[in-house]
Amino acid sequence: MPGIGRTGRPAAALAATAAILLVATACGTGSGSSGGAIKIGASLPLSGPVADASKPAYAGYKLWLSQLNDDGGLLGRKVELKVLDDGFDQNTVVSNYNRLISQERSDLLLGTFSSKLNLPASAVAERNKMLYVEPSGGAEEIFTRGYDYLFFAQPSTSLDLPEQFVQYIKSLPTDKRPKTAAYPTQDDPNTDVTIDVFRKELTKLGVKSVYSEKYSPDTVNFDSIASSIARAKPDLIVHGAVSSDGAGLVKALQKQDFSPDLMFQTNSPSLTQSYPKAVGEKNTEGIFTTTAWSPKADYPGNAEFVKAYTAANGSAPTDDSANAYTAGQVLEAAVKAVGSLDQDKLADWLHKNTVQTIVGPLKWDKRGVPDGDMLLAQWQNGKFEFVAPEDQKTVDTVINPKPGWS
Repeated sequence: MPGIGRTGRPAAALAATAAILLVATACGTGSGSSGGAIKIGASLPLSGPVADASKPAYAGYKLWLSQLNDDGGLLGRKVELKVLDDGFDQNTVVSNYNRLISQERSDLLLGTFSSKLNLPASAVAERNKMLYVEPSGGAEEIFTRGYDYLFFAQPSTSLDLPEQFVQYIKSLPTDKRPKTAAYPTQDDPNTDVTIDVFRKELTKLGVKSVYSEKYSPDTVNFDSIASSIARAKPDLIVHGAVSSDGAGLVKALQKQDFSPDLMFQTNSPSLTQSYPKAVGEKNTEGIFTTTAWSPKADYPGNAEFVKAYTAANGSAPTDDSANAYTAGQVLEAAVKAVGSLDQDKLADWLHKNTVQTIVGPLKWDKRGVPDGDMLLAQWQNGKFEFVAPEDQKTVDTVINPKPGWS
């Protein structure tokens, strides 16, 4: 999933940052040399405003680790994962990765959650010449720095995220397309880029912008934003949401008794457990989002992942769960193929090879950017359905217009 604005909680407020150590006990029988456990380090915002999204991601990491050790670990050694809580603070995430590298002596790294955090965290990894596979964080600026050790474990980045929805609007007869749109967005390196692309592409299709504003990541009251949108009366709302802010805006729009004909939100609607609880299941009806993963996709290991995750956690996996699991798959594939922990060899192998994952085959360019397609999803009858691309559809119909709030 995607990243955030320029402000965060003061580092001092996180002085008691939690360190969570997962130690798997299986003894590996692989081809590597014997020795102590291989240490993997990661940081996640397990507290703070996006905890509802990052906790499922953490569960995805834990499931991957458990299965990895059950299968013999890496290089004949068991694998440990140490996760530090960064509270969604940029200073803290930098401190955490420095600690994981210099003090904890991590052999390998896995990325954190959001573009806001992966932007500085990946710089720490690059400076230390360590492979950095990130499960979320598709902001374009992350991949324009010429990094050699950075790899994104989703099918595509922020620039491509709008494509499926824009194509849907383009497919409509001209007189059925929305005439006006509102573009509220969290100030975030991922959503900033995504919403800008949405606005430009939809403008080309004749959709006039009647509202476009950014809000702070710390925003919890969306009443004034919703009031301004309601006064503008857009046919379409395209919301650059990150986590709970998606539900926050929906509830504020309900207070205004304003419901657009079409509504798209990044990220938030894919939180399939917390989002419908927050807004009310009936109020999810017709809302669009884009995801990297489908639980029904026919990729190797995907059905097994869904079954195992649900059994372990008592709930179905989210997009964030799958992306974290995928990052683990990418790291695992590289280590097993190379047969060592040599960071240069691992990065070189990933630049030259395709990895089969539960989000599909991933192959990267020199920037660490994969070349794949995102999925367009829509809430229908209380279910998270997929409406594009054609080969990933779970339903044949698209709800348009969206019904009013219940």
